[in-house]
Amino acid sequence: MSRLFEPLQTGAASMTPTAPVRVLFVCAGNICRSPTAEAVLRELARQLAPELRLEIDSAGTHGLHAGDAPDARAQAVALARGVDMSQLRARRLVLEDFEHFDWILVMDRQNHAAALAMAPPQHRRRVRLLLEFAPHLRRREIPDPYYGEQADFELVFTLAEQAARGLLRELTRV
Repeated sequence: MSRLFEPLQTGAASMTPTAPVRVLFVCAGNICRSPTAEAVLRELARQLAPELRLEIDSAGTHGLHAGDAPDARAQAVALARGVDMSQLRARRLVLEDFEHFDWILVMDRQNHAAALAMAPPQHRRRVRLLLEFAPHLRRREIPDPYYGEQADFELVFTLAEQAARGLLRELTRV
């Protein structure tokens, strides 16, 4: 089986953190964008930076889909690219997440505003747009594909992959 991702050219091998870096991805319902980003980062980290200790999760700003598996269309796109996200389950963003996670990476400005409104003042700096890690894309938001077509889910995967690569570069800088 061929590798899905190209290896990073960084100083990742020299990192030996004592605690894992904790990353939480957030979208509205936690069934399309944020679980895609979670699954992509898990796979990228496994392949490109296995020595990097990460704790990765995802959540939604509302709980309408709590307990549900990711959207079947998102799963199909991910699986076609070698990423299995079938074991993930949706959950709602909770206050404790702001204390627990180092990075709370949201998909769009609406998620950003919702997360900031919920975040304790001392943890608001942890909330960022995911695409800040892919400035070359010249986009700020990952669009919600829920009411869209297959191509919209493909775009979400591609954007999440580019941002996850940028995040890994940030985390593995020497």
